[in-house]
Amino acid sequence: MTSSINASMGGREWAMLVALSVLWGGSFFFIGVAVADLPPLTIVTLRVSIAAVLLWMTAVVMGLRPPKGVNIWAAFLGMGLLNNVIPFSLIVWGQTQIASGLASILNAATPIFTVVVAGLFLPDERVTPRKALGVTVGFIGVVVMIGLPAINGIGVLAHFAVIAATLLYAFAGVFGRRFKTMGVNPLVSAAGQVTASSLWLAPVALAVDGPIHLADLKISVLGSVFGLAFFSTAIAYVLYFKILESAGATNLLLVTLLVPVSAILLGSLFLNEELGAVHYLGMAMIAAGLSIIDGRLWRSRKNEVLGN
Repeated sequence: MTSSINASMGGREWAMLVALSVLWGGSFFFIGVAVADLPPLTIVTLRVSIAAVLLWMTAVVMGLRPPKGVNIWAAFLGMGLLNNVIPFSLIVWGQTQIASGLASILNAATPIFTVVVAGLFLPDERVTPRKALGVTVGFIGVVVMIGLPAINGIGVLAHFAVIAATLLYAFAGVFGRRFKTMGVNPLVSAAGQVTASSLWLAPVALAVDGPIHLADLKISVLGSVFGLAFFSTAIAYVLYFKILESAGATNLLLVTLLVPVSAILLGSLFLNEELGAVHYLGMAMIAAGLSIIDGRLWRSRKNEVLGN
């Protein structure tokens, strides 16, 4: 089912990972604006439906066409369920009860689950002590940076909803490796996944939330939904499948350690939020964890010590 990947990412993959973290970091802001006027399922449905239209328009311009194989579309439906439909719904519902900062902390547990899940199912992504150590250091950095909020009885289900979403992301990363062996272009993989997600979600959202009246929505809400679809979904998933194709599930989902960093830095740049010592300490720990996982810096240091 899988083909080999680069266990250690190069500069191109790291650049795409950072870009993806910025795009997904912005999603917490977009969702925070949209949930004020729209129900969760409607937000998720609009997110993937608009993204599907944008991606297929881009694919057609580039000369790409939708695949015709039943196996590929069955895989799109499975990927859409694991990577969009259930986790998006859980996270958006969770954010109606818990703050976006806490949601991003819980979301940052994704690499921990991915190390385990990928290690069990993918022969070229086995768990190593270095990888486990790096993920742990990075996750502690996220907690230090954002702070560990108190868990009260009201939000317990919301906490578990976001955690369940992170576990599904881990399985989706493993499942998505099959598109490389199927020879599917990353742009087509992204378009197919969000199209399948739209097919799953549209009838459910219509039945649960009812029809929406766009004329009644504020410009800020409409802008947030479009930003969520265009930046945090359409562009983001093209990067997602490109990284998954070349670097694998474990490396790809390190992005969730970077998402809180992006969210905090974006808040500092555009919302005048102040950065404190804990933010810098947490970011330093995340950087250390990522460098441990990457391994190249530590190998060069070891060679220097040994005099090589």
